[in-house]
Amino acid sequence: MVEPVGNHYVVARPVYSENSFNEEHEKLHRYHKTFWDHLKLYFCCSPQRAKKIALRLFPVVSWLPAYRFREWILSDIVSGINTGLVAVLQGLAFALLVNVPPGYGLYAAFFPVLVYFIFGTSRHISVGPFPVLSLMVGGVVTRLVPDDSTGSGNSTNISAINEERVMVAASVTFLSGIFQLLLGIFQFGFLVIYLSQSLISGFTTAAAVHVLVSQLKFMFQLPVPGFVKPLGIIYTLESFFSQITKTNVADLVTSLLVLLIVFVVKEMNDRYKEKLPTPIPIELLMTILAGLISYFVNLEEKFNVAVIGKLPEGFQAPVAPDIGILQKCIGDGFSIGIVAFAVAFSVAKVYSIKHDYPIDANQELIAFGLGNIVGGSFKGFASSTALTRSGVQESTGGKTQIAGIVSSVIVLVVILAIGFLLEPLQKSVLASLALGNLKGMLMQFKEVGILWRKDKFDCIIWVVTFLATIFLGLDLGLAAAVAFQLLTVVIRSQIPSCAVLANVGRSNIYRNRKDYTDIYEPEGVKIFRCSSPIFFANIEFFREKLITAVGFNPLRVLRKRNKALRKIRKMLKKGELQVTPKGLISMANHTYESDEELDNNKIEELDQPTNMTDLPIQINWGTDLPPGITVPQVNIHSIILDFSSVSFLDFSAMTVLKKTLKEFVRLDIDIYIVESHEGLLDKLERSAFFDEEIKSSMFFLTIHDAVLHILLKKDTASSPKLKLTKESSRSNDYVIIPRNGLRSRECTIPIETKF
Repeated sequence: MVEPVGNHYVVARPVYSENSFNEEHEKLHRYHKTFWDHLKLYFCCSPQRAKKIALRLFPVVSWLPAYRFREWILSDIVSGINTGLVAVLQGLAFALLVNVPPGYGLYAAFFPVLVYFIFGTSRHISVGPFPVLSLMVGGVVTRLVPDDSTGSGNSTNISAINEERVMVAASVTFLSGIFQLLLGIFQFGFLVIYLSQSLISGFTTAAAVHVLVSQLKFMFQLPVPGFVKPLGIIYTLESFFSQITKTNVADLVTSLLVLLIVFVVKEMNDRYKEKLPTPIPIELLMTILAGLISYFVNLEEKFNVAVIGKLPEGFQAPVAPDIGILQKCIGDGFSIGIVAFAVAFSVAKVYSIKHDYPIDANQELIAFGLGNIVGGSFKGFASSTALTRSGVQESTGGKTQIAGIVSSVIVLVVILAIGFLLEPLQKSVLASLALGNLKGMLMQFKEVGILWRKDKFDCIIWVVTFLATIFLGLDLGLAAAVAFQLLTVVIRSQIPSCAVLANVGRSNIYRNRKDYTDIYEPEGVKIFRCSSPIFFANIEFFREKLITAVGFNPLRVLRKRNKALRKIRKMLKKGELQVTPKGLISMANHTYESDEELDNNKIEELDQPTNMTDLPIQINWGTDLPPGITVPQVNIHSIILDFSSVSFLDFSAMTVLKKTLKEFVRLDIDIYIVESHEGLLDKLERSAFFDEEIKSSMFFLTIHDAVLHILLKKDTASSPKLKLTKESSRSNDYVIIPRNGLRSRECTIPIETKF
C-alpha cells in the first residue's frame, strides 16, 4: 500500500526475499522464442508478411503515393537543381582522389541516386561521392595500379593505366556493395553502433588531412606518386617537398585564389544563412569563371597547366568486376562498405530526428549496397553522402528524394550534352573545390578540448583514431581505431566503480557513504555495490574490492581458524588445555609451532568449513583464545551485495563468485544479493550455482529488505543500538514514513536509529 503524505510517501509491506515474493505473487510463465522459432518466423509466408516485406524493401511505395505534389514539388525542384550542380562539381573533384579520369565521377554521382530513390529510407541525404571514401578507393587503385615507373608518359601508357585504374575502382566498389547488401539482408545494421561519434569524428578529420595532402600535387602540378602503406603520408610529403622547386606557378596561383574565395563565401553562407534564401553556389560560380578564363586565355598551352581533358560521351556498357582484383581487395571492400554506411547513416539519422520520420539501418545497407553494385557495374566509384551536398539539399527546401531525382537529371544533362564545356577546366581548380568542402571536417579539431572536459575516454579515442588513421592509412587506421575503442570498453568494464553504501536520511535510500554526512551503517553489516557487469575479465578485481571493503581476506581467516583448531586438538590431546565452565584454560607452557607444521601438507583441508563436532566446547572466535593461538578478528556478520547494475554474469565469473561467497559463509557471515535483474536467479539455478552452503534464499528484492531482515534476525543483545520492541517478533512487515522515525503496529524501531 502506498499513501501520499504531503511530499512524502508511506509504504507498508512485508520484508521480501526473492523466494517469499515469488510465493506470494504468482509469476506468469512466458514462452521465450528459440532460435528455430525466430528462423521459422523469418521464413514464414503470409499475405500480410509479404506486404510488410515489400513495403520495407521498397520504401518508395509507402511515401510516393502520399506525396504532397502542390506543396512540395517546387521546393524539391529548386533543391534538386542546386544539389545537382554541386554533385557535378564534387563528382569531378572527388574523381581526382580516386586517381581516375574526372569524367568517371559523374557516373558515381548519377547511378547511386536512382537506386537510393527506390530503396532508401532517408528523405534528405544526397547520395554520391564522399571525399573519405574516394580517398579509400584511391588508395586501393594506387596500390594495385601504381604510377608509370618508366617515365615515358606517352598517351598510350597513360590511357592503359587509366583503364586499369577505372577497372580497379569499379571492382572494389562492386565488392563493397556486395558486402553492404549481404549485411543488410542478414540484419547486421547494428554494426554501426561500434563506430562511436568520437571515432567517426577522429577518422573523418584524419581522412580530411589525407585528402589535403593528396591534392597538393594537383595544386602545385607535381608528379608525386601515391604511397599506400603505413607512414605513406610521410613519404608523400617527403616526395612533395623534394620536388617543390618544379611547381607550376599558374596552377598554384589559381588554386590559392579559388581556395580563398571559396572559404570566404562559405563563411558568409554560414554566418548569414538565416538571411540568405539559398546558399551562394560558389562552387558553380568559380567553375564557370575558371572555365571561361581557361578557354579564352588558353592556359593549357601558355602556362602548361593540367586540365580535365576529354570527358566520356554518354554512358558506357556495364562491365563485370575483375575476379583477380576482387581477391586482392576483400579487406578494402569491407572497410569501404562499413565506412560508407556509417557516414551516411549518421547524417541520415540527424535529418530523421530533425524532421521526425523513421529510418531503417538494415534497409539503408541494402540501398547503398545496390547503389554501389550498380555504380560499380557502370564504372563509377564508391558512394555515400557528402555532408555539404546533403546540407544543400535540405537547406534549399528539399522534402523528399524527388530532389535527388532532379539532381540526377542535372548530372545526366552534363553527361549527355554539356560535358564538353568542362573539358578546359584546370585540375587545380577541382582540387581547390575538393579542399573547400573539407572545412567542416577540419574544424572538428575543436572537439578535442570539448571531449577532454566531458569524457576523457572519448577524447583519447578521438586522438588515437586520428593518429592511427594519419600514420597507418585509412584501412589499417580504422581497424586499429575500432580495436582500441573496444579495448577502452573492456578496460572500463574490467575496472568498474565499486563502493560501500550506507543509509542516507534514515529512510530506504542507500548511497556511497563517502558522499554524505548524514549516514547510518548497521553494525556488523557491509553493503557493497559493483556498477558493472561481472565477467571473466573483472571478477578478480571485484573479489579484491570486496575484500578491501570488508577489511579482511576470508580465505586467510578461514585457514587461520582451521590451523587454530588443529593446534587446539593437539593441545587437548596432550593435556595442555582443560575445559572449564569459563572456557579453555592452559595447563602448561604452550609450544610455538610453525605454519608448515600446522599445515601438515594438507593445505586443501584448511579451505574447508571449520568443524568443531569433535571438540568438548564450541570455540567463540571473538573471545580470548588460548595462549599461542591468534586468529584475525572478524567484525561483520552480514554482507549485502547490490547487483542492481550487474547486467550479466558469465560462467567464469560465477565460478569465482561462488568460491568467494563460500569463503565468507564458512566464516559464519551471511551473504545477501539484492536488486538483481530478472532472470539472474533462474540462470544461476540452471548453472548449478546453489548448494548446501550457497542458497537461493540469499536473494532479496531491495537493500532495505535485506537490512530489515538482518535487524530482525540478529540477537538484540549483540547490537543494543538496534534493539527492537516486542511487537517486532510477531511480524516482518515494515513501514517507511517521513524522517521523524518508522512506526507501525506490526514493527517499531526506536527514533534513535530512525530507520
